[in-house]
Amino acid sequence: MKIQDPNPKPSQTQFLIENVYESRRVVPDDGMAVQMSLLFFTARPTFWARASKIAASHLHTLAGARPKPEREVLLNPLNPEAWFVKVVYTLFLRSHSLDSYVGYLSKNLTPSLAFEVIKRLNNPKLGLRFFELSKFSLNVNHGVWTYHYLLRSLCQMGLQDSAKLVFDYMRTDGLSPNESVLEFLVSSCAQMGRSDLAEKILDEVHCSVVRLSSFVYNNLFNVLVKLNQVDEAVCLFRKYVGSHCCPDSWTFNILIRGLCRTGTVDKGLEFFSDMRSFGCSPNVVTYNTLISGLCRAHEVDRGCDLLREVQSRSELSPDVITFTSVISGYCKLSRMEEASAIFDEMIGCGLKPTAVTFNALIDGYGKAGDMSSAFSLYESMLFNGHCADVITFTSLIDGYCRAGHLNHGLQLWHEMNAKNVSPSAYTFSVLINALCKGNRLCEARDLLRELKGSNVVPKSFLYNPVIDGLCKAGNIDEANLIVAEMEEKKCTPDRVTFTILILGNSMKGRMSEAIGNFSKMLSIGCAPDKITIDSLISCLAKAGMPSEARRIKKIAYEDLNMGAPSMGRPHLRANEIPVAV
Repeated sequence: MKIQDPNPKPSQTQFLIENVYESRRVVPDDGMAVQMSLLFFTARPTFWARASKIAASHLHTLAGARPKPEREVLLNPLNPEAWFVKVVYTLFLRSHSLDSYVGYLSKNLTPSLAFEVIKRLNNPKLGLRFFELSKFSLNVNHGVWTYHYLLRSLCQMGLQDSAKLVFDYMRTDGLSPNESVLEFLVSSCAQMGRSDLAEKILDEVHCSVVRLSSFVYNNLFNVLVKLNQVDEAVCLFRKYVGSHCCPDSWTFNILIRGLCRTGTVDKGLEFFSDMRSFGCSPNVVTYNTLISGLCRAHEVDRGCDLLREVQSRSELSPDVITFTSVISGYCKLSRMEEASAIFDEMIGCGLKPTAVTFNALIDGYGKAGDMSSAFSLYESMLFNGHCADVITFTSLIDGYCRAGHLNHGLQLWHEMNAKNVSPSAYTFSVLINALCKGNRLCEARDLLRELKGSNVVPKSFLYNPVIDGLCKAGNIDEANLIVAEMEEKKCTPDRVTFTILILGNSMKGRMSEAIGNFSKMLSIGCAPDKITIDSLISCLAKAGMPSEARRIKKIAYEDLNMGAPSMGRPHLRANEIPVAV
């Protein structure tokens, strides 16, 4: 016979429902009693916790008081509205439905309280679900701050389509986002690659005869330019300019910057010419952008002409960036006399050169072989309070190596390390190449060991000179060890690496290894060029292996389509290449 427990425990899934009556606003006699779930949940099987009992009389004791502003944050836990928010939040999370409480909530859930619930959910997807439930089932007329909060949080989560839905709800309610939120919405759509959605939002805003400031468009254009979608930015400019958009100087600066970066400086100059027709005047940033673009396109004289134009305008003065762009342009063309003249002119205007200015001149003189002038500028740079960086040291090391003063370059390498200036991949490349050309392979090998312990991402062009030097010296095994080190560092050999190995093995009569290198080259998708193919075929023929030479030739000119515009199928299987034993 079973003995019944006098104090039975509820099951873990049990909910206790209590009737709670609102004493002031709802009279029990009218049948409008409100059921509020006082939830039980389990932290452990024997441990129960109960949500605080909330009486409606405590929720709305100030029924006649003035409504609180929507943005007020309910921080006080003793505030009855704060407890009401907590209960609604808990009910929504636990049951995912408020159908049982629609009557009560539709009368007591205000827009400000709904806003607090959405914020408490702290999840854009759940917030949107509660927003739609309260809007359509409880007839809550949400305010502008709720819409702004949802628009921002959904965009931040990358949910642009959901944000567009909220934007549509907002417009249906006769509300419009402010410019800051609209700019954020449009820009985030563009950042996520949804410029079509950004354009659609702008079109809908324009249908309301709303004229937006240039702030919204400038941020949109800026995002598109950063994403290299310059043509799209230009198209949107042409679509909205005049009728909906009043461009300012920054609008033009953004578009000109994008056009100059993509190498279409002439189009940038067309926008520059159109500025005045829109009532905009170019500023120093406009000129600097165009001068930099022209100098990068090696049209330095045209850039210098624009510098003179700035100088001729009373309201503008060229700055150090203006001069440095022209100086750098002349240095890259090895026109050091013009670069030096512009530098002296800049000093005469009372402008102080920056580290960028000095680095451009040091690199220019170094490549021109004038190390005396390069080192003099280096000393001037230090005297003016600038610290030499990796660009400074690399330019000097490169200059000394070009001039045949390798030991001077090595001294600077040690000075660089002593000053805790980390070398770049290009710094390593300059010295390794110079050491290999001087047949100082052991020292080049030591640099590769230093590279292994540095933060520089290894690239094949750093290893190739050493591999080439070892192969030419007949030390193929050591060269293979370096290739193995490359692969350990996740650095894949390139076409040059394989060509060096194929030629090195062929010269040593190791034709089996040479064909193996060729086979591996194809297996990893590295397509050989004509030099590699012709060299291997020639070596095979000289080694008395005509059949293998014919097979390689067949693969090259039939399977790889050598000489055609495309290399064809580079991914051949390794077993398609015969290996002579």
